[in-house]
Amino acid sequence: MLQIVRVNRRRHGLVGVGGVREAGKSYIDSLPEAPKGGSPKDNASWWKGLSPEEQSAYLSTETASVGKLDGLPAEVRDQANRMVLAEAKAQVQLELDKIPAEPAKYSANPNGSYPAVIQNAGWTKWNEKYGAQKARADSSMKGMQAIEDRFDSTGIKGLPEAYLLGFSAEGTGRAVVANGNPDTADHQAVYVPGTTSNLGSIGGDIDRMVNVWRAADGSPGDDSVSTITWLGYDAPQSIAQDAPFSHYANDGAPAYNQFLDGLDASRTVDSDPHRTAIGHSYGTTLIGSAARQGDLNVDDVVLAGSPGVQVSKADQMDVPKGHVWNQEADGDVVPDLGRFGHGGTDWDGPWTIPSDERFGANQMGTDTEGHSDYWNEKPLSFRT
Repeated sequence: MLQIVRVNRRRHGLVGVGGVREAGKSYIDSLPEAPKGGSPKDNASWWKGLSPEEQSAYLSTETASVGKLDGLPAEVRDQANRMVLAEAKAQVQLELDKIPAEPAKYSANPNGSYPAVIQNAGWTKWNEKYGAQKARADSSMKGMQAIEDRFDSTGIKGLPEAYLLGFSAEGTGRAVVANGNPDTADHQAVYVPGTTSNLGSIGGDIDRMVNVWRAADGSPGDDSVSTITWLGYDAPQSIAQDAPFSHYANDGAPAYNQFLDGLDASRTVDSDPHRTAIGHSYGTTLIGSAARQGDLNVDDVVLAGSPGVQVSKADQMDVPKGHVWNQEADGDVVPDLGRFGHGGTDWDGPWTIPSDERFGANQMGTDTEGHSDYWNEKPLSFRT
């Protein structure tokens, strides 16, 4: 079937995957449908039940849907999401090309009086019409370029292959990027970033998990490692206006739990991995909500700069006793400020956060300061 599609593309000049999708639609309609709202196990079973030709057809015609399915092999999701990324980048570039060039914002005051420069009326009109649109497009382009830069850095200083396990340029954007194949890795770490995280800033979060991968890979032993940046939720975009509310964490937690379950369903080796959830700032709140709402399918939890995890005790984090780890750097004001919105409550004291002794986490030292530098000096290692 795909050979026919390729011939049709040559004869009729079709370009991009859109032509492939149109040509293969009737064929796809005859194939077993993907489970609607299925579990990762359901998704994995459906995919394994398809022939190689049928799998190729779905990849070509239902690319975005395939890329989103938890439980499918990392290599398959990566292939699909790279195509989605390429299309999105082309669309954003077309959008940018249609925006007129930005005029100069300031010019010399023609009156020769104070102030020496004044804001141009032409720039004001341009900004009102195109400013927000261009800022969004630039942000999306920056994030997509950061993901491609990670692809291109494979092999540099031993950095493993990157896998794009999720991607969307809609809204503030989504991206799930793995360093190393999680389907075969002995150790997995799944990192959730916090407030202000979006597609435009994904490069910094990818770099953090590159640092963690290097630290873990450099530990004694020959175990393989996969570290994953999971921006699979709508993170709060404003510290003051959004971060005090819990619905961002509560709404995103089920998707995080499903992704973790999907790592089991897509496993291609017989051994079970050691899996760690890592959260920074509001990302720790999402992990706590995931533990509170369902089964947190991890062995250890590492928290950094946590404003609270919605539960008051480490033993409520759905991991074995002694497997919750916490860091709070000197000068990090977020934990104490956040406790009144995201801290857990219990009989022995309200608004408990992981940095409190009564929470019961293993407190780790850090040689960093402030809220954002936890990965700059001595990256966290998740091996135990």
